[in-house]
Amino acid sequence: MAIANSRHGHANPVDLVEQVASVHDWPAERTNEDELTMTIAGTWADYHVSLNWRTDLESLHIACAFDFKVPDARIGEIYRLVAQINEQLWLGHFDIWASEGLIMYRHGLMLNGSVATPNQCEALLRSALEACERYYQAFQFVVWAGKDSRHALASAMFETEGRA
Repeated sequence: MAIANSRHGHANPVDLVEQVASVHDWPAERTNEDELTMTIAGTWADYHVSLNWRTDLESLHIACAFDFKVPDARIGEIYRLVAQINEQLWLGHFDIWASEGLIMYRHGLMLNGSVATPNQCEALLRSALEACERYYQAFQFVVWAGKDSRHALASAMFETEGRA
């Protein structure tokens, strides 16, 4: 698989992610040379994924947003839930864009002089989607069912682990 070079002479992993999206039949839009956006259907929701390449940092950043907004009345409990979830994550983290009320998973692939591989790009996407799928119901329980963060996380983890 050939890797295209960006205008700065560094390999641009966004090209690889675009190829990964094509293999999975995920509609992707290249908004510019260093950015790709797509919507990926999950079990619980459609996830809006944005990938950005920063040549100066030699880093590929992924942001994966949920399809719902957090009402002002539940934002405090969502912050508590995000903190509890982030304690469990080995890779990436969840954030809240308070001005938009959006929840998103974020992570970065630091290359530091290396060239990204298709496997690394696939793993970056997979880790984002798996985290969103795993914790989506906990966010739903807090926002729509009015549960506190601790109970919402326990309920979501029980249901996730209980599937065969």
